[in-house]
Amino acid sequence: MTLRLDRRSLLLTGTLGLGALAIPGFALAQALARGFTHSVASGEPGPDTMLLWTRYVPASGGPVKVKAEISRTADFAKIVSGGEQITGPWRDHTVKITVENLEPGTRYFYRFVAPDGSFSPTGQTRTLPSGNTARFGIAIFSCSNMPYGYFNAYGHAATRPDIDLWVHLGDYLYEYAKGGYAPAGGAVDGRWPEPATEMIHLADYRLRYGSYRSDPDLQELHRLKPMLIQMDDHESANNSREMSAQNNQPGEADWNDRKAAALQAFKEWMPVSETPWGSYDIGGLATLFRTESRLLYRSDEPELGPLLKSADAQKALIAFRDGELQDPARTMLGTEQEAWLGHALRKSVRAGQKWQVVGFGTIMGKQRMPEQALDWIKPDALPNAQAYVRAGVMASKLGIPADLDNWGGFPAARARFLKSAQAAGANLLVLCGDSHNAWAFDLGQDGKPAGVEFAGHSVTSPGYEGSTGTDPKVIAAALVATNPELKWCDTSRRGYMALTLTPEKASNDWVMMDTITQRTTRASVGHTAVVTRGRNVMA
Repeated sequence: MTLRLDRRSLLLTGTLGLGALAIPGFALAQALARGFTHSVASGEPGPDTMLLWTRYVPASGGPVKVKAEISRTADFAKIVSGGEQITGPWRDHTVKITVENLEPGTRYFYRFVAPDGSFSPTGQTRTLPSGNTARFGIAIFSCSNMPYGYFNAYGHAATRPDIDLWVHLGDYLYEYAKGGYAPAGGAVDGRWPEPATEMIHLADYRLRYGSYRSDPDLQELHRLKPMLIQMDDHESANNSREMSAQNNQPGEADWNDRKAAALQAFKEWMPVSETPWGSYDIGGLATLFRTESRLLYRSDEPELGPLLKSADAQKALIAFRDGELQDPARTMLGTEQEAWLGHALRKSVRAGQKWQVVGFGTIMGKQRMPEQALDWIKPDALPNAQAYVRAGVMASKLGIPADLDNWGGFPAARARFLKSAQAAGANLLVLCGDSHNAWAFDLGQDGKPAGVEFAGHSVTSPGYEGSTGTDPKVIAAALVATNPELKWCDTSRRGYMALTLTPEKASNDWVMMDTITQRTTRASVGHTAVVTRGRNVMA
């Protein structure tokens, strides 16, 4: 049996005492309802354009034409733009319309009109500013696993007038069957998404999106402001890449078919365009880059399990460290996207943008596992979790990253990106999710600062606290002491990040929710990191 050194094996062992108040019937009912079933959403804003989303299922179930209307006022007294689209079962009755001729930095109200004259809920959105922009606020989310608790991070952010844009860095939903990745005591208040089986085929992915999008806090978040969204792995299957995925088991599905189904459902249900990456200018303040680092080009993930089972494990690990791990052909982004991003960084700097903000799915900061980690694991942790820690400690002693699924497994590609940012003279802010924990890194290359990374904790998915019995402050101190690029971390709380950009300063708050086992918006700021323009290190 092959030992899978999968980070999530460490995270799967968390336990919570939970009650049971079932909601999946409601979720399924909404997914199968008639009319406007899942409210509205907007995304991928420009200074004069906006993509609008809804879902409309007619009584006939067949093709219909749905119209969009957008206005500066909530009474829609004057329609300033709009559009129409024919939708039907071939696109799961979803509607995406890009409206044009809008004004920069302006709040708009929008709605959809069905053939029978009925209206969708009214949404609000805001175009990106142009010219000199004094301040811009961005809320950043990742890793929203419904069974682990309420989406309180969404609910809290939705109440904030100081946020202009939502960014979701992936793991918007999870693919597992009922009980597959959930608290040992069962889902919080019965928050099991539909379908009960793992999502493998197109119908499964569609129903899972419908189930997640039935959550009231997520609906309200989408209704109020635009969102930029990119995929990580769980929108398809755990630890996915171009050619395979860890959680696409033999006999489940051909990976190309499953990947195509995942991509189709994502494009149907999310307010996203057809382009896999893009850039968005925030006035003269910043350029925000949306990337694709999972399904299209990412090289296969190396496995340490077979090396650890070899006759001389240390020798095998050293050969891997100095050979396969350094292969420059191994890529996260693919050569086309790498070239685009390098050129786009230079273009942004030449245009006078103060900040270059790049979103990736996984962490870029260098991470090693402290030797003390062997004492952190709970005695009753799953064998895979214990093996993960032992392997991480052994690998880290030899200079091998603790997590090969993130940028640590692609050091040549990491170096290429950071060198391109340095060559461009970028004021680089990297935003990442995936790990479920909160991190602040100073990113360096060739002994010089290259940028700063703000890596977000999860909305609900469990972090180190699920498998460790050690004080989180002790864990954080050991991680910071072991990793020179790491300046701060929190491995035990859930929430979201709030990034505030001004011409001379970038300030990032890690917002920590009081709880996710009850629906509440109680929260506090757990940490704030500040970067002064021109320094590329935290203050």
